[in-house]
Amino acid sequence: MAEHFQQQQRQQSQLGQPRSHQVVKAATAVTAGGSLLVLSGLTSAGTVVALALATPLLVIFSPVLVPAAITVCLLLTGFVASGGFGAAGLTVFMWMYRYMTGQKPPGAEQLEQARSKLAGKAREMKDRTEQFGQQQTGS
Repeated sequence: MAEHFQQQQRQQSQLGQPRSHQVVKAATAVTAGGSLLVLSGLTSAGTVVALALATPLLVIFSPVLVPAAITVCLLLTGFVASGGFGAAGLTVFMWMYRYMTGQKPPGAEQLEQARSKLAGKAREMKDRTEQFGQQQTGS
């Protein structure tokens, strides 16, 4: 008997938990899992019953419901797009205000570099056209 008790103590120390705790954990897991399975089954059965009862009503009222659903979707899409465009416009105006007041918003340096490159290319093209015009009139 003493050997059996010592062997049990070694197993408990290896696992880190007494056997009763493991049994309680297993019982809790089985109870929770079983409850969730029963709830899942009831939900799917309720869904099937509701669909069976609602199908005739959907068929009868579909000439009204389908256009109404399309209209609601279009309205929601329009409102969401309008809000998004408004937020984007407000962000652009805030960025422009910061840029004009000299607060250097993000991307201002890149804009300055692009502006200087564009101005340099414009001057280069102006010089080329003047040279081309002088060559045409000088010939």
